[in-house]
Amino acid sequence: MDPKALRGRYAIAGIGEAGMGKAQPGDTALSLQCEAARRAILDAGLRPRDVDAVFAHWDDRAAGLLVTEYMGLAPRYVDSTVVGGQSNLTHVAHACAAMEAGLCDVALITYGSTQRLDRSRARGGHAQDARLPSGQFVQPYGMLSPIGFYAMQARLHMDRYGTRAEDLGEVALAARRWAQLNPDAIARGPLSMDDYLASPLVADPLRKLDICQVTDSAGAVVLVRSSHAEDLPRKPVRVEGFAERYIQHATPFGSDDWIDNGILADVGRLALERAGLARKDIDLVQIYDAFTIGVLIGLEDLGFCARGESGAFVKDGRVAPGGSFALNTSGGGLSFNHGGMFGMPLLIESVRQLRGDAGARQVRGARNCLMQAGGLVMSAYMVMVLGTDG
Repeated sequence: MDPKALRGRYAIAGIGEAGMGKAQPGDTALSLQCEAARRAILDAGLRPRDVDAVFAHWDDRAAGLLVTEYMGLAPRYVDSTVVGGQSNLTHVAHACAAMEAGLCDVALITYGSTQRLDRSRARGGHAQDARLPSGQFVQPYGMLSPIGFYAMQARLHMDRYGTRAEDLGEVALAARRWAQLNPDAIARGPLSMDDYLASPLVADPLRKLDICQVTDSAGAVVLVRSSHAEDLPRKPVRVEGFAERYIQHATPFGSDDWIDNGILADVGRLALERAGLARKDIDLVQIYDAFTIGVLIGLEDLGFCARGESGAFVKDGRVAPGGSFALNTSGGGLSFNHGGMFGMPLLIESVRQLRGDAGARQVRGARNCLMQAGGLVMSAYMVMVLGTDG
């Protein structure tokens, strides 16, 4: 089927969160995402027995079946695809395909992480199986992964286009200002450019404040056919278009250019085309901000500014509250929350904005939202557009 034919056929009918920020002793990734799932099902006005498909992942195996067992479900379809931080957006795409094929009718999509509680996140990343490429060619040489790779990407951008530390800082400052409007954000204290520049270097040129939070979190969404969503209590948020591409696992050595390989630009163009929208039609943008450099490159690849001009684009608070370009309105992974993988919080914040439920940070008149997320180390690429009839 032509992906354009999927436009608006499926909608997010319910959302839920649990364990945001710092989980409590005894919590697990499984228990938290199941609590988030319960809240999402209630939010959608459904019952657990209505769910006939489970899409779930975290740092464990067969996550879909674990969620199924824990919640006493009996789905016809399960999916535990893990492609890094964007995985939950990929699950939305897979759920649309499964419903289109008649394999299910109500899809529950969940994610949970207790990385902060478990103290499982180290700067150098997790221990790697020596049989994997990263175990052979990255970890033995002391690379801070993934931080080191994105530090090199930032350095390349600086050398090629004259990008300055202050340009990265504008992204961090804007995220903090959005977070100050979000009562659930982890980092809400004042942040100045001087504070940013005084932040210690972790992997030159990336400072501590260029890097996302390390927190716990769990979230869930319920996806149904749009015709079904119209009969449910919450305002439906429709999947208008998406595109994705996958090129490697976690060793980006096969790429000739870590900034301009053309993949994200192509994926963004396809997603907008399938949604029947142009960039000028987009009301707000959510870009996965594990690192500030990802925001600058995302703005360029998605065509919101020319290559090398993202620093000027974000200058003077343009992407902060009150600016002309609404970006990462929750405070993002940099200041709101980053529980291992940030795809689910991107989804939930986008739904809140399009429902008009974002409180003090609400973008007035928001009818559609473009989300861009990646996975692993320059490995996976996803752009998805959500929309509402207003």
